[in-house]
Amino acid sequence: MRWDPRCFPCLLSRVSLECTLCNADPALSRRVRDECERMLNDLKERPLLHPEVASALHRHAYGMLGTRDPFSALKEESTKKALEVCRTVRPRLKSFRDFVTAAVIGNTFDFGVLSHSVEPDFARYFEHEFAEGLFIDDTDRILPLTDRVVYFTDNCGEIVFDRLLVEYLSRRGSEITVAVRDEPILNDATRADANDVHMEKFASLVTTTGCGCELGVRLDCMPDDLARAMDTCTIVISKGMANYESLSEYSGLPPVAYLMAVKCDPIADEVGVPRGKKVAMLRVS
Repeated sequence: MRWDPRCFPCLLSRVSLECTLCNADPALSRRVRDECERMLNDLKERPLLHPEVASALHRHAYGMLGTRDPFSALKEESTKKALEVCRTVRPRLKSFRDFVTAAVIGNTFDFGVLSHSVEPDFARYFEHEFAEGLFIDDTDRILPLTDRVVYFTDNCGEIVFDRLLVEYLSRRGSEITVAVRDEPILNDATRADANDVHMEKFASLVTTTGCGCELGVRLDCMPDDLARAMDTCTIVISKGMANYESLSEYSGLPPVAYLMAVKCDPIADEVGVPRGKKVAMLRVS
C-alpha cells in the first residue's frame, strides 16, 4: 500500500505514544515529534510502501529516545490478557473458522492506531466479536490450501491466538513456517514472544522476516530459510495491516490469506469493508 495522507496524523500519534511510554520530558518529546514530522514530510515524497515509511520513522524516534523497545510493558500486558481469555475460550474452538476468528480478534491488540483503541475488558470484547463473526469469510477456500503454510505474525497478545491456529493446522498435517519480526518495533511479536508461547511445538520452523527493526514484509531482505519456505508453500497467511500493506503490493506470490481486523479508513477503503470489521480474505495472484 502506497502513502495515504490520512496516515500522517496516525503515524505521529504513535510517535507521541512512544514518547509517553519512555517517560520523555516535554522538551525531548517536542523535539522528537517535530523532527519526525519533518522526516515524514520528506519520506512521503519517496517511492516507498507505507510500512517502509513507518519503519524508518519509528527507528528514528527510538534512536532519539534512547530505547530499543518502548512497548515492552504493553506487550507483556497484552500477552497476559490474551492468555487469560485463551484458557476460557479454547475448549469451544472447534472448526477452522473458529480458530481463524479468534486469531483475527487477537489482531485488535494494536496500540497507537489513531482510530482504534485496545479494549480494556478483552474477555467481554472477545465474546462480542466472536458472536459477530467475520465480515469477509473465505475460510472454506483457505483451508484446502494449507498443506505448506508460511504464517506472518503481527502483534503480541495476538500471537497467543496465532499459536492456537498453528496448532490446529499442524494437527491436520500442515507444514508451517512462522515468521515473526526480526527486532522489536511497535508491539509486534519477535522470536522471544514466539518462544514464550512455545510456537516451535507446532511450527516446522520459526524464523524472522529479516531486515532488523522493520514492519511488514520485504522480499528483498528476508532470511534464506524464509525465502525457501515462500518458494515452496501452498499458501501465505498474513496477519494484520502492515503485512497486508506490504504483501498486497507484490505480484507472483502464492495464494495469500489476509487475516486482520480493519482498524483504519485507508485500509477499509482499499479492502472495501467498514472500519472495525474482521476479515479472512483470500487473494490469488
